[in-house]
Amino acid sequence: MYAIVDIAGQQFKVEKDKKIYVHRLKANEGDAVEFDKVLLIDNDGKDVKIGAPVIKGAKVTAKVLSHVKGDKVIVFKKKRRKGYKVKNGHRQLFTQIQIENIEG
Repeated sequence: MYAIVDIAGQQFKVEKDKKIYVHRLKANEGDAVEFDKVLLIDNDGKDVKIGAPVIKGAKVTAKVLSHVKGDKVIVFKKKRRKGYKVKNGHRQLFTQIQIENIEG
């Protein structure tokens, strides 16, 4: 059984006991969070529910495992023959969650 869920503006395919990284959530480590924007639920091909745009009454519960930073991304800008060079770095903030239950 899996579901397609909208979490923080991005769509994720989630399954029970699966660990995923999402954009930073405003929740403490160990907290339970619920996502009610469920777009699709597939019960092993037998029963497929598709929302328009979301499935009413469906929700996905997850547990916050940790807050982490992603790998560093280097942003380098240059204009040739002008002497213009700028180098910046960036690290995205992520939250690791574990899917506990899919209802719907």
